[in-house]
Amino acid sequence: MWLLLVILAVPLIEIGLFVQIGGWIGMWATIGWVILSAMLGMIVLRGVASGGPVAISRDMHEFRDPLSPLAHRVMVVLGGGLLILPGFLTDAIGLLLLLPPVRQIIITLIGRRLQKARGTTVHTTIIEGEWHEVEPPDQPGRERPPSEWTRH
Repeated sequence: MWLLLVILAVPLIEIGLFVQIGGWIGMWATIGWVILSAMLGMIVLRGVASGGPVAISRDMHEFRDPLSPLAHRVMVVLGGGLLILPGFLTDAIGLLLLLPPVRQIIITLIGRRLQKARGTTVHTTIIEGEWHEVEPPDQPGRERPPSEWTRH
């Protein structure tokens, strides 16, 4: 439900911000901002793409935890992608994701939430055993009575 609200709210907020901020700074400045932020987003994504595999392999080779640098790279990629999208709200969020302290706060919050989710486990009881089916001895000339389970 939250995702649906975000999908509906973000374009409406962007339209409102375009009208308000575009009215203050003018049409050409608004178009210039959209183009410059998209170019910055492409530069960020190109930088992550060119340096990412080398840094990940270096972290693995030095036996450092690759998850934190990987999480930072994911946030930078998300920030670069948001900068490419036209809009003042997405640009603001994208620029915030490029700041290392903001990324660290978000990663810490996500880590705490995952710790809580991992802490809630369902305990089940498993009883192991062996079984084998015993066939009743056949007695010639005598029919077997129906089972208690099949009798109606």
